[in-house]
Amino acid sequence: MADSKLKIIPLGGLEQIGMNITVFEYEDSIIVVDCGLSFPEDDMLGIDLVIPDISYLKDNIDKVKGFFITHGHEDHIGAIPYVLREINVPIYATKLTIGIIDNKLKEHDMLRTVKRKVVRYGQHINLGCFRVEFIKTNHSIQDAAALAIYSPAGVVIHTGDFKVDYTPVFGDTIDLQRFGELGKKGVLALLCDSTNAERAGFTMSEKTVGKALDTIFADHKKNRIIISTFASNVDRVQQIINCAYNYGRKVVIEGRSMVSIISTASELGYIHIPEHTLIDIEKLKDYPDEMTVLITTGSQGESMAALSRIASGMHRKVAVKPNDLIVLSSSPIPGNEKAITKIINELSMKGAEVIFQDVHVSGHACAEDIKLIYSLVRPKYAIPVHGEYKHLKAQAKIAEELGVLKENIFLMFSGDILELDEDSAKITGKVHVSDVMVDGLGVGDVGNIVLRDRQHLAEEGIIIVVLTLEAGSGMALAGPDIVSRGFVYVRGSESLMEEAKHLLNGTVESCMDKHITDWGRIKAEIKDTLGEFVWKETKRRPMIIPIIMEV
Repeated sequence: MADSKLKIIPLGGLEQIGMNITVFEYEDSIIVVDCGLSFPEDDMLGIDLVIPDISYLKDNIDKVKGFFITHGHEDHIGAIPYVLREINVPIYATKLTIGIIDNKLKEHDMLRTVKRKVVRYGQHINLGCFRVEFIKTNHSIQDAAALAIYSPAGVVIHTGDFKVDYTPVFGDTIDLQRFGELGKKGVLALLCDSTNAERAGFTMSEKTVGKALDTIFADHKKNRIIISTFASNVDRVQQIINCAYNYGRKVVIEGRSMVSIISTASELGYIHIPEHTLIDIEKLKDYPDEMTVLITTGSQGESMAALSRIASGMHRKVAVKPNDLIVLSSSPIPGNEKAITKIINELSMKGAEVIFQDVHVSGHACAEDIKLIYSLVRPKYAIPVHGEYKHLKAQAKIAEELGVLKENIFLMFSGDILELDEDSAKITGKVHVSDVMVDGLGVGDVGNIVLRDRQHLAEEGIIIVVLTLEAGSGMALAGPDIVSRGFVYVRGSESLMEEAKHLLNGTVESCMDKHITDWGRIKAEIKDTLGEFVWKETKRRPMIIPIIMEV
């Protein structure tokens, strides 16, 4: 019997797509589900990745027992190398997921220090007050799992990212029977994927993409075919390879993440590549165009991905030809539409034919699939997860339609603490959460102030004023000299810069006459005078940095 309440604390993954990480806490035990990253927003200039704030886990380090990972997508595993440097506890996941995590840990030289355990479907792991069962689901990457989390307060099911695919390309269909069995025994709460909750109907099977690809191959027998898709969509790559083999084409896999994941999937037996089908990119020139297929990364318009480099003419080994057919086999992630349109235009201008519609199915459950899970599980409490607020709200509506009481549906925000047991559930507080930004080798050393400065520099430019003073007397020996970047083109604005310099000469002389020797005051006078002048003349506010040297 439960003496305490179960706490559920999402540290990320709500009000956004990505950075999924959820804490389950009961008394002196904490387990964590997923550990993902998100990609930077347009205003996060220079930032490479965004990872979750794990202050709460660090503050409760003695309670943390392990991480349970639902599948191998970046938004669920990408932060592992950064987080496990701070909190080194075991990771539990299915075979392919662990294989992909191993690649990440190897890159960060952490393979020896982090414990990983491969878990089979149906297996139970006991950690502290918790017992966790892995349940087979389908998604756009193989080996996806839902988790049944048994605690003294009751059973909670976390679906992870999922879809219901009755005809998967590889492996078995989702284990609906197990969801039904748990539902009959009684489920306290369901945390369900909301990404496609707004879409009516059922999500199409991955096999339907195979038929569309076959038609494309049949209709373009005289073209070289380049297909871009998500690196992690192993089933999609398998279907492309099957089509290539059936039509007698050689396959080149290009893009670092694509090569890494397909190598891992092949080694572990999740993808079958017929002998002599795969060739190295160096040998591409040895075959006629109509006998080759390139599978690349970059379907989301990522600037450094293979397709972007091919489109811009920066790829060292592949150039777009007028006879090429290019297929974007993915749907745009919200926010990426502009980058994808740019690539489509670049490829089209080079004479290639581009297909970007009807060659993709989602990996997430639509409304009817979500209804099926709710009907089987019949939870007392509904907690929509994985998605922006509008997605969570759409799922809340579905839950209410299927009989979950309105007061038992919780639309949470990252950092909320939900305490629940069989008798009651309520949000009792909030833990500190924020975006931790990764810039190069720096983790968390760039915050809002630095980003604001970068925004300022990007929008208005910079003016540096250099002044040399004599030690002791404080008299001006040289300057003030003005250097500007990103403000105006200096050669076209000599009169403006001369006038600014003349004005600053007067400001410095005035400071000398008043015997002002405090550098802080001199700098403030320079900034105020120059800032006012520049605004009056140009209606711009560049960043002004006075530099004083003493000789």
